[in-house]
Amino acid sequence: MSQVIDARPTPESLLARQEQARRARLRIYIGAAPGVGKTYQILEDAHQLKKKGLDIVIGFIEPHGRAETEALIGDLERVPLNRIEYRGVTLEEMDVDAVIARRPQIAIVDELAHTNAPGSKNRKRYEDVVEIRDAGIAVITAVNVQHIESLNDAIARITGVRVREAIPDYFLRRADEVVNVDVSVDTLRTRLRQGKIYNVEKIEQALANFFRKGNLSALRELALRQVAEDQAAKAHDYREREGLEQAAIPEKVMVCMASRGSAKKLLRTGSRIAGRLASDWYAVYVETPAEEPGRIDPADHATLIENVRLAEELGATVVKLKARRVADSLIEFASREGVTHVVFGQSARSRWDILLHGSVINRFLNEVRGATVQVVPLGEE
Repeated sequence: MSQVIDARPTPESLLARQEQARRARLRIYIGAAPGVGKTYQILEDAHQLKKKGLDIVIGFIEPHGRAETEALIGDLERVPLNRIEYRGVTLEEMDVDAVIARRPQIAIVDELAHTNAPGSKNRKRYEDVVEIRDAGIAVITAVNVQHIESLNDAIARITGVRVREAIPDYFLRRADEVVNVDVSVDTLRTRLRQGKIYNVEKIEQALANFFRKGNLSALRELALRQVAEDQAAKAHDYREREGLEQAAIPEKVMVCMASRGSAKKLLRTGSRIAGRLASDWYAVYVETPAEEPGRIDPADHATLIENVRLAEELGATVVKLKARRVADSLIEFASREGVTHVVFGQSARSRWDILLHGSVINRFLNEVRGATVQVVPLGEE
């Protein structure tokens, strides 16, 4: 017997359509590394949009001393920057209020992961972009793949460099378009040798470290995957808005955080899995009686607050459960919510201790069927 599916849009999908139509658009150019040509592409597109009669301005652009990029700015209007005095140095940052007061149709905002100088209106440039979009102005911006928060651990393993400036994954998911700007590894290394990326004194060091062929190949793959995941998520959202049928069994991801100890690696892993599956995900921790407010160790409480903040930035739904037995609570939640993927951190306890007192992971594996369990080794953060 055939099944009849009501394809009429639901009130929720109609509301989602209206909200999308009202929201100013956001286009993000993503690249594997500095020098792939993101800023150059932005400026070329800006001139094309200006020729079509659109009112477009530069809120902030960073040519990095590249003559070709500087020349390409041409007659594009630049909103004056905000000058901030900090420790005897004059720093220039984008003037968010001036961009909004100018009321263009589109604003160019380069270097998305940048941390603003102390005294700026917002701490991070992506927060500036949020404010500009909320004012009804479309934004074109750019970022390198190593600045995506959930990739922080992967980038450190690949390159040996721990990136300090990052944008939360949820910001990337809010973009209407994510465009990959790509060149071959050999082309990028040639640009570096020609002095088109860094000053002469930095070239050899860069070639031997971050710009090694193996690093660049891995970074290119990460950038391509990021764009592919973005397309999959947008296809999922489109089908939802249009009232079209989704997958029969939606995937649900759960990261199990302890109430103490850093969970950054776990959360980034969970975010990546959720991104690949285009699914919502949970960051769950269980508060035992010994960890209630007033009884929990102050250092553990501070770390827990930091873990919760990162989970929210990565787009997780943070869930606090209260129970005496951690395993019982996690098993009950996973079964009730239909969780299909679970991420645990590897226990630091000895095998003898686990044999004597049991293990949350072993209990979970024994009692929860149909869920994929991933145990993440927890080295130094």
